Amino acid sequence: MTDYATLAGGCFWCTEAVFKDVIGVETVESGYIGGHVPNPDYRSVCDGTTGHAEAIRIGFDPAQLSYADLLDIFFATHDGTQLNRQGNDVGTQYRSAIFPASLSQEAEARAAIARAQAAAGKPIVTTIETPQDAVAGTWYPAESYHQAYWETSGRTNGYCLAVIPPKLQKLRKSFAARSKAMATV
Repeated sequence: MTDYATLAGGCFWCTEAVFKDVIGVETVESGYIGGHVPNPDYRSVCDGTTGHAEAIRIGFDPAQLSYADLLDIFFATHDGTQLNRQGNDVGTQYRSAIFPASLSQEAEARAAIARAQAAAGKPIVTTIETPQDAVAGTWYPAESYHQAYWETSGRTNGYCLAVIPPKLQKLRKSFAARSKAMATV
């Protein structure tokens, strides 16, 4: 059985790369959610006019990885204290947000924010977004060239080389038992 989590933590290339390395994660898809325009594309989302966040949709095996653990990894590998920003990416499309698929995921999200807040030393601004209409709650997969970007193009992209390796190091340091790369060492 596969469960799904939808998370926004800045550039989807960077968050996708982290979760592809997590044991129990079966799929990671980059896309858009939380906006007011149907069928957004990368350019319009980047312009900040659609209200969407760059996000990832993670398919995971709950027998191997709990939603709570997945959220703890999320908070350890991005900065939930930055409002509408991750590093040099600025705008609501780069907000830190959790899009729960159920009431139990929403409760887990609240608990994860509380855990992250206790460790952060400054306010966590990550939002829990439960869209009230069909457009805002619809998952729109990103264009195909955004999928698996780190593996296909990111290792030659200066931005990705500056951002992704430190995120992977955080994952492998704090969650070594959860890292696919560490399991092969």
